[in-house]
Amino acid sequence: MQIITYNELIQNLKYSILQSRYIAARLANKELLNLYFQTGKIITEQINEGEWGTQIVEKISNDLQYELPGLRGFSPSNLKKIRVFYNEWKPYIQIGSSVTNQIEIENQRFIIGSSVTNQFVEYFYSIGFTHHYSIVSHVKEFTERIFYITQTAQNFWTVRILEKNLTEKLYKQTGKLPNNFKQTLPEIISNKAVRMFKDEYLFDYINIDEVDDEKVFEKEIIQNIRKFIMTLGNDFAFIGNQFRMMVEDDEFFIDLLFFNRKIQSLVAIELKRGKFKAEYAGKMNLYLSVLDEYVKQPHENPSIGIILCKEKNNKIVEFAFRDFNKAMGVATYKTSREIPVQYKGILPNQDELKKLME
Repeated sequence: MQIITYNELIQNLKYSILQSRYIAARLANKELLNLYFQTGKIITEQINEGEWGTQIVEKISNDLQYELPGLRGFSPSNLKKIRVFYNEWKPYIQIGSSVTNQIEIENQRFIIGSSVTNQFVEYFYSIGFTHHYSIVSHVKEFTERIFYITQTAQNFWTVRILEKNLTEKLYKQTGKLPNNFKQTLPEIISNKAVRMFKDEYLFDYINIDEVDDEKVFEKEIIQNIRKFIMTLGNDFAFIGNQFRMMVEDDEFFIDLLFFNRKIQSLVAIELKRGKFKAEYAGKMNLYLSVLDEYVKQPHENPSIGIILCKEKNNKIVEFAFRDFNKAMGVATYKTSREIPVQYKGILPNQDELKKLME
């Protein structure tokens, strides 16, 4: 047996305890989802076949509370959600018992495990019931549900972040950003980069007028930088604003500079209050060339530029990018003055953001 120090012993025990708790929580969540699915199945079948009527849900909830005082998760409102969960997934998924440990998805049976073929099953069981209910409440298409379940599991989205992405229709925006990534980035990261950026961003925390210029826009972003990072997505680290670069005696300034850990690339963002113009591409191409020459580390991938405009013509963007060799994309944005009421207040509040950033 290898002798280790006391500190190493504590750290090893800590890792084992946390790993065990994680596994226990994951297994508990799996059993709960199975229970809810089976409960929804039983209640729905009895209502449909036994002619009990929908009011029976409240009676079932009350009688369960009488039989099991203090029981949680089976209130009338939650039982209705459980029925929705069952009915929405019934055409696609047959959840087997914990003994068989199987799921059938569109007539394909997967044994739950960690292989690539059944990775979705792992994702399905790793997110909570509230996440699942939000997804089936907003999304009807099977492949779109797969997308949100996978993204929630991989990125550890809270319910608020999930609902924000559902409301913003992230699935329909993914891959829509006008860009030249496939022509300018290594194949191993170009697809990731395409999925990483959205075609339109909703800044419901930024309040600016039509007459305000880019400096005011930038100031608002810096004052709300944590929320801005959350809007961009996971794995973005803020380096600075008005990032200064020197080329001999000339100096250049990038509005916002980030680093993305997932694709190991610097990300330069230029802010424009008006419509996209072709000359913006030339300026961004210059900035990216300087970044790659003087700032990028040898182990990092080529830098990426995002031009954030009020509006754009995708065909103009396509022509503007055609003969440049640096990775660029153009996205649009809406601020709080333009966002419909139902889109506002979706982002986590300050306390929740603080917890997420810790």
